[in-house]
Amino acid sequence: MLEHCYGQVLFLPTDDVDKTHAFYADMLGLTLVRDQGLCRIYQSAPGAYVGFCDRGYTIPNEFRLVVTLLIDDVDGVYQALCAKGIQPESEPSLSERFNVYQFFLRDPNGYLVEVQRFEEPLSD
Repeated sequence: MLEHCYGQVLFLPTDDVDKTHAFYADMLGLTLVRDQGLCRIYQSAPGAYVGFCDRGYTIPNEFRLVVTLLIDDVDGVYQALCAKGIQPESEPSLSERFNVYQFFLRDPNGYLVEVQRFEEPLSD
């Protein structure tokens, strides 16, 4: 059944669809691929999508959510966001444990966003 799957959408609830759009589309530059009114879906990479729904469902507080964006130029993204007035929660650094170069910031909903680059290629 999943052999025909061509992507994934991670849906997350939001209290403010417009503020979320301003962050993901205007600040991070993701492409809005579908506006369903109560939900908006953004493409983060070929076949990878993240959607935000206006109180679309409840996610228990004990679950930690991280939206991870895979980017080659982590430092460039960090500098561009800082220039736009975004204050990331950390500076770019190497996580030796996971062998990724990354930094973290929060979106308007309080979700943790990780911008990272794998330091070694993924194997198929």
